[in-house]
Amino acid sequence: MNDYVDLHTHTIASGHAYSTIEAMIKAAEQKGIRLFGITEHAPKMPGTCSELYFNNLRVLERKHGEMYTLFGAELNIMDMEGHVDLPERTLKQMDLCVASMHGPCFHPGTIEENTKTYLNVMKNPYVNIIGHPDDSYYPVDYRALVEGAKEHHVLLEVNNGSLTPGGFRQNTKENSCKMLELCKEYKVPVIMDSDAHVDTAVGNHQYPLEVIQMVDFPEELVVNTNVELAKSFLNYFKSPEHL
Repeated sequence: MNDYVDLHTHTIASGHAYSTIEAMIKAAEQKGIRLFGITEHAPKMPGTCSELYFNNLRVLERKHGEMYTLFGAELNIMDMEGHVDLPERTLKQMDLCVASMHGPCFHPGTIEENTKTYLNVMKNPYVNIIGHPDDSYYPVDYRALVEGAKEHHVLLEVNNGSLTPGGFRQNTKENSCKMLELCKEYKVPVIMDSDAHVDTAVGNHQYPLEVIQMVDFPEELVVNTNVELAKSFLNYFKSPEHL
């Protein structure tokens, strides 16, 4: 399977990652990535950068040879209404946004409550990807999640960090397979992301690829294989000058 896209990664700015922007870009170029995203943890994650950091991302180059490097945020979902931890004035400047549930910011509810939360955050026009919706700590109705992703044109993520053996998230392989089976049924695209916190992990989709093959998931629904399809989900390319 061709793999040209990795949109969920972190640099030292996130506080618990270990490589610079320059090192991450170099690693992505060496892996043959053509659409690369750096998505620092948004401000409510302990140890990460402030809102000011995100407001100044416009100074960074987006084109590196044949590769686009996009800059955005991994937003923290804050409540069941789907609020996130950057204001709209900042979200408007983001090339892409991943929205995720993280323990320091959102306590798990029931299946119904967690599902409602995801569906509400999908309504945010600046949210492009739901990050690692695979953790049984946050149980979810996957059929409703997939239906919501289809309705709101949002990508569901198959996360390499979650699926790596020894990780702290629960039942990630089983949950990813369940989600993929429903995405196949509803013809909903997904994205494989590394969630790299160090340059050596950029573009590593080993474990997402394993579960995708396990359920015989259609290659045409994996946006990593089709840069133009991936672009159609992202804020940066929704502007006429970037089409």
